Amino acid sequence: MSHLWFAHIHEQNNREPLFTEQLDSPGHLDRVASLVAIFAQDMFPKQQHSRAQFSQKAGRLLGLWHDLGKYSKEFQEYLQKAATDRDVHAAEVGTLKRVDHSSAGARYAAEKFPFLGHWLAFALAGHHAGLPDWDNGSESDLKARLASDHLIPAWCHNAPPALLNQPNPQPALIPNDFACAFHARMMFSCLVDADFLSTEAFMNPERSTERQMDPPSMTQLAKHLQNHMSGSFGIPDTPVKICRAEVLQACQHAAEKEPGFFSLTVPTGGGKTLSSLSFALNHAARHDLRRVICAIPFTSIIEQNAHVYRQVFASLDDSVILEHHANLDPDEPQVMSARLAAENWDAPVVMTTNVQLFESLFANRPGRCRKLHRMARSVIVLDEAQTLPVALLEPCLAALKVLVGYFGCTVVLSTATQPALTKNGDFKIGLEGVREIMPDPQRLSVILGKRVQTSDAGRLSLDAVADRLASEQQALVIVNSRRHAVELYQQLRKRTGSSGEDFHLSALMCPQHRTEWLRQIKVRLKEGLPCRVVATQLIEAGVDVDFPVVYRALAGLDAMTQAAGRCNREGKMDQPGRMLIFTPEEADFIPDGELRLAADVAQSVKLKWTQSSRQFHTQDKL
Repeated sequence: MSHLWFAHIHEQNNREPLFTEQLDSPGHLDRVASLVAIFAQDMFPKQQHSRAQFSQKAGRLLGLWHDLGKYSKEFQEYLQKAATDRDVHAAEVGTLKRVDHSSAGARYAAEKFPFLGHWLAFALAGHHAGLPDWDNGSESDLKARLASDHLIPAWCHNAPPALLNQPNPQPALIPNDFACAFHARMMFSCLVDADFLSTEAFMNPERSTERQMDPPSMTQLAKHLQNHMSGSFGIPDTPVKICRAEVLQACQHAAEKEPGFFSLTVPTGGGKTLSSLSFALNHAARHDLRRVICAIPFTSIIEQNAHVYRQVFASLDDSVILEHHANLDPDEPQVMSARLAAENWDAPVVMTTNVQLFESLFANRPGRCRKLHRMARSVIVLDEAQTLPVALLEPCLAALKVLVGYFGCTVVLSTATQPALTKNGDFKIGLEGVREIMPDPQRLSVILGKRVQTSDAGRLSLDAVADRLASEQQALVIVNSRRHAVELYQQLRKRTGSSGEDFHLSALMCPQHRTEWLRQIKVRLKEGLPCRVVATQLIEAGVDVDFPVVYRALAGLDAMTQAAGRCNREGKMDQPGRMLIFTPEEADFIPDGELRLAADVAQSVKLKWTQSSRQFHTQDKL
């Protein structure tokens, strides 16, 4: 009777059977089971063989049982009614009474395998509506759904015995509560992605064929990058170029080391963008990792770095680089072609935001979780790692530990101002075994720090800063609030009367406008034209601009060091660039909370240096 039960109806004469157990014409459950088994096994490195085998078998169960509730007359009637007239369905689909078909598989798994089945039940019950809570006191939590008979129609008499009578895989669960729960979340991701792909192949075969089928290997991409960089770095004939060559060499050497946690501590302008990519691709090729994921705090940096990456791989298919962030224009053709890969991160190199990465790791909705299993066995580069939110460090670090410890990932903390994330007596949630890629980061900081002379400008009002800025040909000023940035920009415009020489940048601007402003700023700086910029902190993390003069409102030590990286970045000036730290006279120059605390610490350090030397000479002293 299995051929009478359908998973989907595309047209009246095009129906997909639920289960056939035939290799030449598999049904929906057969297809999903095969895909989940492949995805689940592929999440683990070779050293995790037992867990890979267990996940493969458990994944097959998820695929076979996720739609058991469709073996009910109620669901088949619903399916038939929805497909009878597509026009009517489009108008009335909201009024059709849906039939719960997810609880059946969860209930069956929990009863058949009392311990393992409950672990599987979360994914089975949530593959459409999202991962449920175990017990939140509502009828929708998993505990209630497993106990409620009225939610599950009498499907069990219709399902074929070959589908139901599956062997119990020997559990090889991760012996850690958080990691075990994370494993369940990853299995949920495998199921959701497989279900989407299988359904799409039947319901929309044209779209299914558009998905990338044969991407270049990590080895091919690494060789391509090497060929590009052999010419792009040029002859190391300046201190900056020499340092960049050292960084690249250190990254290539470290790529041979075993997967785990790495830090890449390189001052701004030291070539981290391409060198970290070289590490990631060579490391992935060396250790059979599947993709590179670059997580960046701000979309402005993603767009900048993506442009650099696309130049590297210009001769390859556009699908090599996937950008997944909020600034993409869905009407652009190249974005339309990347939409499919963005659904499940099925691309060799993924560029995304920290928010997208970490929210997905803890999300419960199928769409957000669909990509999770693709993160396993990846190199994850956390660019500007100092921007990780302090209040959320515990869950973020816990997730990174599981990805590295059990799912074969390598994580790179890349920044000029390395945060203190290693475990110690006072910081028990920290990371262990972090290996620094650079042999002597302090030496590198001293060499590149000579590009900038930093001094204390004392207390200044915003009006006084506007006066100073108006007298400069090219200069950048960074303040701590959007309101102050607007006020200072308005004061500057009153003094210069310029409509094309002065610029304002903040996170309140629409992304396209901000991107265009940055483009114009870089052109003017390169051509030596007048260019004065008032910005918030967004310009500090990774934005590639090079000013001879930078003013920075007092902030944390890391922020001021990052600001110095926008000054004489390329080291082309005959004299060091000038960076002036000022304390705004306005009482609200910095918000209360973490930023205020960091500024207070920096103020105490600044006072000590001022009393001893009256001047700072290198950015590392900040």
